[in-house]
Amino acid sequence: MTPSATPTLPVPARPARAAIGDVASEPAGRRPGRPRVEGHDERILAAAVELLDAGEDVTVGRVVARSGVSRAAIYRRWPSLTDLVAAALDHGREPYAVPLDGDLLENLLTVFAPGSATAGPGYSEERFRLRLRLALSDRRLARAYWRSHVARRRPGLEAVLRAGIERGELRADLDLDACMDLLTGVVYYQYVVRGESLDDPQVVQRCRTAIRVAWQGMQVGA
Repeated sequence: MTPSATPTLPVPARPARAAIGDVASEPAGRRPGRPRVEGHDERILAAAVELLDAGEDVTVGRVVARSGVSRAAIYRRWPSLTDLVAAALDHGREPYAVPLDGDLLENLLTVFAPGSATAGPGYSEERFRLRLRLALSDRRLARAYWRSHVARRRPGLEAVLRAGIERGELRADLDLDACMDLLTGVVYYQYVVRGESLDDPQVVQRCRTAIRVAWQGMQVGA
């Protein structure tokens, strides 16, 4: 379920196959040319998601066949097949917004801790694991997913950290990027390294404890 090379189109090289299938953000970089046809974005994205869910390689030809949308229309919406696959892998994700009033840590634990990694009724753990597998096997896909999707969700977490600094609860010298990586890494570690599922209450508790420890290390006077 990976982008495959096409002789006449600038699509990325085919990485290792995975076995199962992942709301998408806006299609990347609209190109000049004919005006958009209403519904094309949804049909293209749905076709890519169906291929991923079916365990099939995502190719331009297969997306065209399933969606009924032309190759030119696909590339007017997504600059490369890699970008389309990244959007399909994000299908069903919902942005999180952590409340900035009350206890910030408890708000963070409620909204951000598991299963925020698979947040959204249309986003299963299987799709989350698929995204991890494909991104680990294709660095270009990982970068495209980061640029178009993950980076756009981080402001919600950054806002919590900044609120903590403004309140005088967290240190003003914090490296916010590093702190966000630390907090999100707690959850990813369970999947990638430990092979755990966040359906397990013990895993959830371990993540919550780790987030509390990280938060304590960010506090003033720590």
